[in-house]
Amino acid sequence: MAPRSGKTTGLAIPAILDAPGPVVLTSNKAGGDAFTTTFDARAAVGTVWTLDPQQIAHYPRRMWWDILDSAHDLAGAKRLAGHFVAASVDENNSNDFWSTAASNTLAALFLAGASAGRPVTDVLAWLASPSDRTPVDLLADAGHHAVAAQLQGTVSGAVETRDGIYETSRQYASCLLEPEIAAWVTRSAKLPEFRPFDFAQSRDTLFLLSKDGGGSAAAIIAAAADSVMRAAVAVAERSGGRLDPPALCVLDEAANVCRISDLPDLYSHLGSRGVLPITILQSYKQGKRVWGDNGMDALWSAATIKLVGSGIDDIDFADQLSRAIGEHEVQTTSVSRSESGTSTSVSMRTERILPPDQIRALPKGKALVLATGTRIALIDLKPWYAEPSAKTLGPASDAATASITDRALAKLTQDDFGACS
Repeated sequence: MAPRSGKTTGLAIPAILDAPGPVVLTSNKAGGDAFTTTFDARAAVGTVWTLDPQQIAHYPRRMWWDILDSAHDLAGAKRLAGHFVAASVDENNSNDFWSTAASNTLAALFLAGASAGRPVTDVLAWLASPSDRTPVDLLADAGHHAVAAQLQGTVSGAVETRDGIYETSRQYASCLLEPEIAAWVTRSAKLPEFRPFDFAQSRDTLFLLSKDGGGSAAAIIAAAADSVMRAAVAVAERSGGRLDPPALCVLDEAANVCRISDLPDLYSHLGSRGVLPITILQSYKQGKRVWGDNGMDALWSAATIKLVGSGIDDIDFADQLSRAIGEHEVQTTSVSRSESGTSTSVSMRTERILPPDQIRALPKGKALVLATGTRIALIDLKPWYAEPSAKTLGPASDAATASITDRALAKLTQDDFGACS
């Protein structure tokens, strides 16, 4: 659906409110959105964790998450590095020499840090000083000799190439240069630690908030969402194959703030493990921009339920939907008059049930549902504020939005006072 077409009010919020198990929500908005609307309701059933590194909601830091916890092996380190690359470049440019080399270097440094129990801020220090042998030694000490040799080869290579690789790596990890952002993923003795495996077995909620745009904290948001989903799958495999109750992962604005590069592949088995992803996009083309043509086609095919709402301006996509909906026979009656009298003839012709122009003109609140094994249906979305629970949720959402405003004003006053001082 296009922006302001009911994605959040008619899909994300009702799904979160009905979820029986743990919930993850990614978003680039706070006030008047799913975050404020569902916060109190989810707090009533479990702990609410909020990761707000860029202060979208001006939410105080009350947790920390070890971003290197999933990087204790090479596969995990590569996944983590991939999130930083995906947050900065689109799918078409992610396989060039510099991106690939920078991703490999980041993975090696993440693995070195995780193996030695170092904070992620140490990775920034190693990126700033390519000649520092510490990460090479840490990798060798941990038994990752091949990775250590590869990193040493990069460091010992031609200066121009090495500097280019490290500069690209620094750009990908640049969000961690901001102390306020790095603090959310750095150990703190005073705050509780968010543990994905414990979360997957709870009824807790994780709100992941980030601004749009490459180079932002979107890499951290994607890494956290990915870590939770993979932890949930691991818990499910140890518990008979499916997570009970299931985990809900609402990836709102997925193409902007939660670019998980292999999400199309994950879709094929997440549902069978009791991990239910809802990926919300503004258009089909937006998905292609992130995952490429093949990736978006795979994501679309793997999803057992597809919802297409108003604001679809892609004529080709609308035509494909129109053809998938099918045709029906229409009776046509024609009347002719002559000197001998009037004659009436009836004929049948086929036409599209829903032509592309009507799909493009779907009004807000309407959506097409494509579910496996059933014909495509046109439905009315029921927003959360049309439910009886809105009497409670509405005031709670208003209060939470007001709190965001108060925190923003307090911070602005603090900044102004600091500037005057």
